[in-house]
Amino acid sequence: MQRVTAVTAGITSAALGVAVGHLLAGLVSRSASPVVAVGAVVVDLVPLPLKEFAARVFGVADKAVLLTVVMVGLAALAGLVGLLGVRSRPAALASMALLGSIGTVAGVGRAVTTTVAGVGPRVLASAALPGLVATLVACLVLAAQYRRLEDSGPTSMAGAQAARSRRAFLMGSLGLLAGAGALGWLGSRIRPVAGSPVVLPPVPSPRPPVPAGLEGQVPGLTPLRTPVADFYRIDTALVVPHPDLERWRLVVDGMVGRPYELTLDDLLAMPLVERDITLTCVSNPVGGNLCGSTRWTGVLVADLLRRAAPAAGADMVLSRSTDGFTASTPLEVLLDGRDAMIALAMDGRPLTPKHGAPARLLTPGLYGYVGATKWLTRLTLTTFAADQAYWTVRGWAERGPVKTEARIDTPHGRVAEGNVPIAGVAWATHRGIGRVEVQVDGGPWQQAVLGPDVGLDYWRQWYLPWRATRGSHTLVARAYDASGVVQTDRVADVAPDGASGYPRVNVTVA
Repeated sequence: MQRVTAVTAGITSAALGVAVGHLLAGLVSRSASPVVAVGAVVVDLVPLPLKEFAARVFGVADKAVLLTVVMVGLAALAGLVGLLGVRSRPAALASMALLGSIGTVAGVGRAVTTTVAGVGPRVLASAALPGLVATLVACLVLAAQYRRLEDSGPTSMAGAQAARSRRAFLMGSLGLLAGAGALGWLGSRIRPVAGSPVVLPPVPSPRPPVPAGLEGQVPGLTPLRTPVADFYRIDTALVVPHPDLERWRLVVDGMVGRPYELTLDDLLAMPLVERDITLTCVSNPVGGNLCGSTRWTGVLVADLLRRAAPAAGADMVLSRSTDGFTASTPLEVLLDGRDAMIALAMDGRPLTPKHGAPARLLTPGLYGYVGATKWLTRLTLTTFAADQAYWTVRGWAERGPVKTEARIDTPHGRVAEGNVPIAGVAWATHRGIGRVEVQVDGGPWQQAVLGPDVGLDYWRQWYLPWRATRGSHTLVARAYDASGVVQTDRVADVAPDGASGYPRVNVTVA
């Protein structure tokens, strides 16, 4: 048995097994896909500096990169398993079974840690089945590959006959890889049935339309209202969850006098409110684009919490997602009168799965990692002393108030000489923006023109007319909140509680 063909046998067997498992997971439980389950475990175990490196380098593509790395690692291990068959076929088959069991264990482990309503036989079966089937298929295909190698002739054959035999085997293996790719693609395209479409009832007191922004006057400026399709997505889910809307429940429990749970219909029957809110990710670097603004529709969190009668000692709400993510939100923030809500819609339409359907937490003034849990399933009243959330366990600050920030959207790179607007957006969520200033080449700070004021929880557009002269220039911006406090010029990384410093842009005027 030649080494190349043996390695190929291992890789193709594992690929076909994983593809079948991924396809089956699309039918029973997307998170139980062997690659996805292992990838989720890797996400949980990766050290914080490496997570930040991946987010900084790959941005919103970090999940695709991680899954690619997992698949490459799997291929390498499967190749070694195939090579082991040169010495011992039973040992190779046993090793392939062991390799497959990793995906099965990972899938079951994720189900145990992320299922809120308890892990019953049905949940365990759904979590284990894709990995078990993937392992069985991989072992059967590997055994068949070994038989093909033996049937093609003795390993000592030489010349044209041996070359033809190897070519036939490799072409067959390419066919298996193509089939695996097709099955994997099909598994990724399957969308589980999630119940009837959500129908939003009328909002009792609708807000007036968001005013027209400056983007029509200033080319390159971020729109005042972020389209849903352009809204950023940062979370820990490797595949977008699609909860069954008929079975979905929001549980309110913990240190409360009256724990209860709500169906989606229960939430929709409550008085809905509309609020215009800017949402920011703590991983957003200075001048970054992990920030978006739109109109949200939902139910005020304070009403839900007061209904549960919080105990006197509670100081934190631990929110939980269907994928196991948790966030720690200070209880006093949720009860201090701000428009924290359980959002059911954005921009007038029900939440998409990508953005947390059917319901997500939204807390103005806090970064998403402590106040914007997507695919929400539980609100547990507890204490910071008793519980830690997903990111605080990993070294991030347990409280994450949004810092005052400005961003320069335009100009960038090379521009033509003449009148060039310097423009961008600024936010100080729940404090509002009072003014923005711009500095050109270390000169005096100049006050920018502000766009429409949508509210304390919403960003503001700004621009400064500039007469651009030939040469290289450095542009710097800073924002003040509504109380007159300027953003800090202290340069800080995103960890542990958000980046800070002034945004700087270098432009060349020709």
